[in-house]
Amino acid sequence: MKMLEGKNALVTGGSRGIGREIALVFARHGANVAFTDLVYDDNAGSLESEISEFGVKGKCYASNAAIFRETEETTDAVAKEFGGIDILVNNAGITKDTLLMRMTEEQWDAVINVNLKSVFNFTKSVQKYMLKQRSGSIINMSSVVGVSGNAGQSNYSASKAGIIGFTKSIAKELGSRNVRCNAIAPGFIITEMTGKLPEEVRNAWVQGIPLKRGGTPEDVANLTLFLASDLSSYISGQVISVCGGMQT
Repeated sequence: MKMLEGKNALVTGGSRGIGREIALVFARHGANVAFTDLVYDDNAGSLESEISEFGVKGKCYASNAAIFRETEETTDAVAKEFGGIDILVNNAGITKDTLLMRMTEEQWDAVINVNLKSVFNFTKSVQKYMLKQRSGSIINMSSVVGVSGNAGQSNYSASKAGIIGFTKSIAKELGSRNVRCNAIAPGFIITEMTGKLPEEVRNAWVQGIPLKRGGTPEDVANLTLFLASDLSSYISGQVISVCGGMQT
């Protein structure tokens, strides 16, 4: 059964990691997928091809998610080319980890702008289409450290905590028009980003997880699929962790 047959999805930061897996899972379930990245590169091109193999449309839009004008232009282009937007996944994100005493203003601003302001940018741009059609699902990628905090990640934790407050507010604002908004809080997910951590740090994370393994992008993508589909039609304003029990 294809859970997103005929739907149009927009995934930010879709060329790599969790975003890429989300785009592929959506395509496998019948959705046309537009995705963004800072530049159109080989990763974007290969993902377009992989999406098309499922018999649906896939297209990358080069866009800086932290700049409102660019996100608005991208959203309008996607809605025009795809015929509407049914699902928005705000997945774009970066890290610039360091202790607060060493953190620069530039490191703070960069993480807040890419991780949090981008969620405002795309949600504000997409909502006009969802409100008009009186349906839609917005899924924001937060993090377990947005719930619990983490030393050396005050900028990242703040951005992900802000996403949670934003998600709950938008769920209340748009619910009367049948537009849902939820957040996902991944834990230790094995991606290119976490692969840069020292092995001893990765092992320490795993030992603190009840399921004794790191998560995969597919683990996150499967929950995203559920929240994008009609199976979750009465779920809105929620924060759901994908962490192997780490946040329990």
